[in-house]
Amino acid sequence: MKTETKTIDINAKEWFDKANGNSYFSALVTVNYGMDDEKTLKIPFQYGYGNQYEWEAQSTLAKEYELPDSIAMSRYCRENGIILRSNKEKNCRKRDCKEFVA
Repeated sequence: MKTETKTIDINAKEWFDKANGNSYFSALVTVNYGMDDEKTLKIPFQYGYGNQYEWEAQSTLAKEYELPDSIAMSRYCRENGIILRSNKEKNCRKRDCKEFVA
């Protein structure tokens, strides 16, 4: 990574479309939360379920910080002493997911 990364925080919101049976999410990825060089990246509202938000976060970080996407982010963080925190809020409203990253 370009800067020394100490923490990665992934916060996602998930909406389930009952009419069509699909899940959607949006997320914020914060690098070095609470530090002087804190940076937040947005993952826009998109289709996905389970831990898809974590894979999208890894893909976003790979582009922005040259994080390797060939190994799992949890393993990369563990091996490099980076604190990884991940959270998904389920049963959100569609507009809450869209406004979350607006």
